[in-house]
Amino acid sequence: MNPNLGNCAGMPRRDFIQLGLGGLLGAGFGDLLRLEAASATAVRPGPGRATPGAAGSPGGKPVNCILIWLDGGPSHYETFDPKPGAPSDIRGSFSDIATSVPGIRFSEAVPELAKVADRATVIRSVCHKDPNHGGGNHYLMTGSPTPVPVACGAFVTFHPSFGSVVSWHRGQRQGLPPYVSMPSVTRSGGPNFLGGKHSPFVIDGQPNSADFKVRDVVLPADISEGRAAHRRQLRKALDTMARHADRLAEDPAVAFDQYLQQSVDLVLSSQAQAAFDLSREDSKVREEYGRNDFGQRLLMARRLVEVGVSWVTVNSGGWDHHTKLFEAYKGDSVRNMDRGVAALIRDLDRRGLLDSTLVVLLGEFGRTPKVNKDVGRDHWPHAMSILMAGGGCPRGAVVGATDAKGYAASEAVYRPEDFAASIYWKLGIDPNQILHTNTGRPVQLVNNGRRIREIFAA
Repeated sequence: MNPNLGNCAGMPRRDFIQLGLGGLLGAGFGDLLRLEAASATAVRPGPGRATPGAAGSPGGKPVNCILIWLDGGPSHYETFDPKPGAPSDIRGSFSDIATSVPGIRFSEAVPELAKVADRATVIRSVCHKDPNHGGGNHYLMTGSPTPVPVACGAFVTFHPSFGSVVSWHRGQRQGLPPYVSMPSVTRSGGPNFLGGKHSPFVIDGQPNSADFKVRDVVLPADISEGRAAHRRQLRKALDTMARHADRLAEDPAVAFDQYLQQSVDLVLSSQAQAAFDLSREDSKVREEYGRNDFGQRLLMARRLVEVGVSWVTVNSGGWDHHTKLFEAYKGDSVRNMDRGVAALIRDLDRRGLLDSTLVVLLGEFGRTPKVNKDVGRDHWPHAMSILMAGGGCPRGAVVGATDAKGYAASEAVYRPEDFAASIYWKLGIDPNQILHTNTGRPVQLVNNGRRIREIFAA
């Protein structure tokens, strides 16, 4: 599955925010400063940084999240909401199949996910009104609609993303980055006013290749840890000489110091080094996920949450099927997604990690009910499906429904604000809290988000 595949806007997917070790070795300083400038102003928390709305998993552990983003908008008809009774120009060419839960049926395009339906919840009734990739991405990655119309290809950062908010709330733990994105950042996956410190650590490259290494987390062989520490002390001394105390709050070097410390912590963290090294994983487990880059990214996501990373986004492009949709859904991209996500859910469950790990699979919207003249489906925000597993979600459940032809959510209808608020509650973050930028502008984390009660224990 090629993460760089574009959508109908013609803009290729790319890493527009990346963090690394460059500053420690004297390279990349300008990039870090540009990152800080691009992230607008630093946040000034309002009273009470967070009042958790949920205490974590049933076992008392904090809930971490793996979000799998299918950029472009996957079809709800060809995944989790088939309509076998609809006319052929709506139901398409796939049949529906039984799942591991009696009475719940998925499309035949996702047979492996059908087998783990007894460990997951499908929400069929989240909907909104933004048919653009940019706006839809922002809405589903932040819980906030865009304040102005956004073109399909735009990169949008009006509101901080889930991962950045989790980073701000939890911070680093044991030298590990709190927010990781692979192999790139989604267009609305940045921190906005929370500041560049809460951008994701990006793991790019091809993890299925034999020589894969996570760049910027290993010191070159000719630089020892002691020598690196000495350079850090020298930089600190030089920076101190150059600063005036009353200007520290506006000095961009302050943000650079934060990146530098995070990079040092990451390099010196044995847990991080072990988690990044896929060669330590049992070969049978690697095969279970699929020996392809998408499957191996999911495996690395599991390894990262296992050692304490709070939020991992796996970003997959190429889901904007305006043409030849049924041909595409018979191909490797859908097959790899189906196999990999099912393996992730099984693996987490087998290791006792599913209760403390929330898995979320979604895109920015669903697809149009009628198959178009190019044998594809177009953008359709009025109906979409979201698969969730773990984090206290019920097993073997379906929330809500669309009408008989899949045109619109018709039962237990929820908005992206409700979805976002529920994600935050699952992770122990109060979605109703007010944040303030350094200009004093109040920003509510989620505006009037309702709890999706069906995904919480009674």
